[in-house]
Amino acid sequence: MKSRRWSGIWDSFMYWFGRRSLQSRLIASYIFIILGPSMLVSFYSYGMINNMYVRDAREKNQSLLDMEELHIHTQIESMTRAMEVAYEDLDVRNYLANTSEPNTEDLVNFSNNSFKDLTRIQYYNPNVEHLRMFSSNNIIEIWPLFLRESRVADEVWYQKAEQMKGIESWSFLSNDPDILNRFKGQTPALTPKVSLLREMSIPANHHVGMVQVDMLLEKFSPRTYSVIQDSQSQMLIVDSEAQIFTRDENSLLASNPGISTVIQERLQHYRTTGEWDINYTENGNSFLLLHKPIERINADLLNIVSMDSVLEEISHTRNLLIGANIGFITLVTVIAYILNAFILKNLRLLTEEMKKVRKGETYSGIVIRGGGEVGELAHHFSKLMNTVNTLVAQAVYKQALTKEAELRTLHNQIDAHFLYNTLENIKMLAEIENQRAISDALTSLGGMMRYNFKWSGEYVKLRDEIRHIENYTEVMNIRFDEPIQLRLDIPPDDMELEVLKMSLQPLVENAVKHAWTGEDPGTREISIQVDEWEQNVVRMIVTDNGVGIEEEALRGLNQELESVGLMEKVPRGFGTKSGSHGIGLRNVQERIRIYYGQEYGLKVFSEQGRFTRIIMTLPKVLLTGRVGTDDKIDDRR
Repeated sequence: MKSRRWSGIWDSFMYWFGRRSLQSRLIASYIFIILGPSMLVSFYSYGMINNMYVRDAREKNQSLLDMEELHIHTQIESMTRAMEVAYEDLDVRNYLANTSEPNTEDLVNFSNNSFKDLTRIQYYNPNVEHLRMFSSNNIIEIWPLFLRESRVADEVWYQKAEQMKGIESWSFLSNDPDILNRFKGQTPALTPKVSLLREMSIPANHHVGMVQVDMLLEKFSPRTYSVIQDSQSQMLIVDSEAQIFTRDENSLLASNPGISTVIQERLQHYRTTGEWDINYTENGNSFLLLHKPIERINADLLNIVSMDSVLEEISHTRNLLIGANIGFITLVTVIAYILNAFILKNLRLLTEEMKKVRKGETYSGIVIRGGGEVGELAHHFSKLMNTVNTLVAQAVYKQALTKEAELRTLHNQIDAHFLYNTLENIKMLAEIENQRAISDALTSLGGMMRYNFKWSGEYVKLRDEIRHIENYTEVMNIRFDEPIQLRLDIPPDDMELEVLKMSLQPLVENAVKHAWTGEDPGTREISIQVDEWEQNVVRMIVTDNGVGIEEEALRGLNQELESVGLMEKVPRGFGTKSGSHGIGLRNVQERIRIYYGQEYGLKVFSEQGRFTRIIMTLPKVLLTGRVGTDDKIDDRR
């Protein structure tokens, strides 16, 4: 159905397009020819530009992400070195493990030596915010480096580091609380930090303390908390507990809250499968989610890039391409219109002259300067009109001469009723002379003539066609010493079936002319049988007991009959070599397939020396009323 509908739309368009002027069609063709390649080039260029903008944005921000990762690794090394110096200092280990209170001299020596060395660590590593040693013993606190463990023992991050038993533990905190309680009662400012902790056991499995190195995230990852804000991108750090650390001002996370959930889901998927999806869209806004795992601290560095500015540049480029195409096509259209108007000027003059001639005006001649196809066409048109005028004058003269002859011919025509009346008079004379055979033959001949002359339609009842065949057989039997016997095997109900007029008679006539040579012994028989072949299909079988048809001629005849209706494959006149059998049969086959369809028609069977059988398949159609018990039979009333 769709293909048929599209075919109808296409036919309507072609009809409408064909009625446009030649100039309009030429301009439309120019536009189509130019528009196709122009659009292809534009689409290809647009695709390349689109990919280039997206690739540049991805590579630029991926480069920034790589630089930030390198800076983070530098800070990790700085914190690790500070941790190793403090952790491996024997004086520090002994002080943390000391269970008794040191004397004044030992305390002064420790403060002048080890304590100053530890202070220098922060001096040489200004990015390190805190260096603290916590002791599980009741030591004397030396602020701000040596503290008692009881101050932080309840913190989750401290307990997690204690369970690591001497292995580095990294923790990210949203704030850096003052454990010395210097600002008690005041709300401290948010200062996110990263902490490196390492538990100390002396001897093994005997916990004595913890070493902690802190660094603020704004120093650990400057671009994550950069003072110079970029509204089109934002870096962030996500720790192992899916906490997100990033700036609050001009935050893409605040304006697109769905990003946080997506990041957590994709990180979980990445840690399971190792796959990362870089693209994300929320509320019609497109983002790139660039990812770098930092395995040493069990965290992930991400860069969220808004594609708004990139898409604006792509949209601007697209608009430029569209505008350039429209301007180019408009310029070409104007130029083509002017040139076509000049070129087709003579053609329009010739067209107007043809319209005048078509309206009946006298052709007075046309003068078109220049050569080319239009000039040649005008020259031949002038010659054609001169010839037409000459032929018209001759035709008028001939019509006047033949009018009188036609009137005489009308008087000499014989009326069909005069012919019927003449046959009736001859029949009466035959009966008076007691010539019954002649009288019966004339009766049959009159019936045949009435049947032939009375052609009120293509369809007749089967009984009328059979009666005509009976008349034909009776007339033909006058010629033969051995009469032809006509046998009918037709159910009474089937006598009401529809058949094409003069469709069975040629089959019988073919048998009469060709079935017997004239010296054949025995009875000459022609049988007509009607039976139901399939649902709503009947077969009419005409069989004679004549000499039959040779096998090669029979094959050629059936091929010719089968080719009827396939005129695009079989040229007109094919089959004339099949002999005299095929001409009348072909005419019947053509009529059957014209009126009923390609699936119906004739098939010839024969056995040489025994019989020839012609089977005609037709749809089961009634002309007047329904016959039989088949409710599906067609009715032509």
